[in-house]
Amino acid sequence: MTPLQHCKILGFCGDLGICNQQKLPLCDCPKGFKPRYPIDWDLYDYSGGCENNSITWRAHSIGALEKAALRVGVPSVLTFLIGIVLAITWRRHSGVGALKEVEFSLILFKYRDLRIVTKNFSQKLGEGGFGSVFKGILPNSTAIAVKKIRSLEQGEKQFRAEVSTLGAIQHVNILRLRGFCVEASKRFLIYEYMPKGSLESHLFQTVSIILAWKTRYRIAIGTARGLAYLHENCRDCIIHCDIKPENILLDADYDPKVADFGLAKVIGRDFSRVLTTMRGTRGYLAPEWISGEAVTPKVDVFSYGKLLFEIISGRRNVNMLDDEICNYFPARVAIAMNKGEDLRTFLDFQLEGRANMEELTRACKVACWCIQDDPKDRPTMGQVVKILEGVMQVGIPQIPLYFQRLSENSMEMIVYHETGTSSSSY
Repeated sequence: MTPLQHCKILGFCGDLGICNQQKLPLCDCPKGFKPRYPIDWDLYDYSGGCENNSITWRAHSIGALEKAALRVGVPSVLTFLIGIVLAITWRRHSGVGALKEVEFSLILFKYRDLRIVTKNFSQKLGEGGFGSVFKGILPNSTAIAVKKIRSLEQGEKQFRAEVSTLGAIQHVNILRLRGFCVEASKRFLIYEYMPKGSLESHLFQTVSIILAWKTRYRIAIGTARGLAYLHENCRDCIIHCDIKPENILLDADYDPKVADFGLAKVIGRDFSRVLTTMRGTRGYLAPEWISGEAVTPKVDVFSYGKLLFEIISGRRNVNMLDDEICNYFPARVAIAMNKGEDLRTFLDFQLEGRANMEELTRACKVACWCIQDDPKDRPTMGQVVKILEGVMQVGIPQIPLYFQRLSENSMEMIVYHETGTSSSSY
């Protein structure tokens, strides 16, 4: 058996850590740096990385952005992030007003201008784990969504993750980041406004308009295209790490946009997986992520499969009654497909059976393949797009092993339950 090559796992030595497979300990810090958590290093846990022995506030701000880029091993992202810091510094000293375009067409907003366009943050769109989202109107009448990061200590990492990913990419199915604001301890992210809100609000909340099957299928394909772009078509692979209905936004035509990149991980093409201490949302986590293994783009595939089940059924995958898991929808679909049963019974009852059967069958097959136990058995998002578009055929998926464990011990599946959702759409 080939020994595990720890140094091939991106992030194994943490921020700024240097990995050397030929010596022990495997990880070391550059000159002038020290382990951030020495006790953990003594226990062979190097994920905390290294930190400078003495850092001024200004150097720390720039260094934090540099480390975000160094962690992903992407020179282009490093240049981008340092450019943002320099642009912010230049703006502060030059007195240039808001709406100043910088690289990648991001706009540097001033806090006072955000107060004006949001009418002092009076129209709240939602509340998320890292802050509140407000609607604003620019002088040219363009609507925007402004996310106010609640806590700098907790939200700084999300702020950097969003700017370093969304700020460098553009795709029709990826939410566009229009700009940001950094003033003292204040942090804001400014996005394009999505008038139809989140997919979650249409699937699980009482709304006057029911999403027709044609619209749902278009949303499924569009979301898959967005993820395929992140995984396969960017210069570096971007793993979203938190795919769920709350993070799929809908524009005026109900076209989907993948949003909220606060947990996203970027890995170079020379790497295949990355360690992360962050966790996505229960109910959408892949088994290997829960067990603490390094994550790959296949964790997004798994989450997408869970999302697709909910698009089909119009309800959460797991219902909790009297502290017991019952009526686990993905398991029912997987078993029904293997038995050749009518899949129309799994449709959202509000659709009254109105769906294209060929598309419904494809969607159920894709969902079941996406949640296979072994990541290698799951399709890529590019393959998912082809299957849903009908240009690639796929067979009947096997029933995942953890469904069998579900029937033996329902409590094992508690970890997959969605314990709470946020009302924020960004």
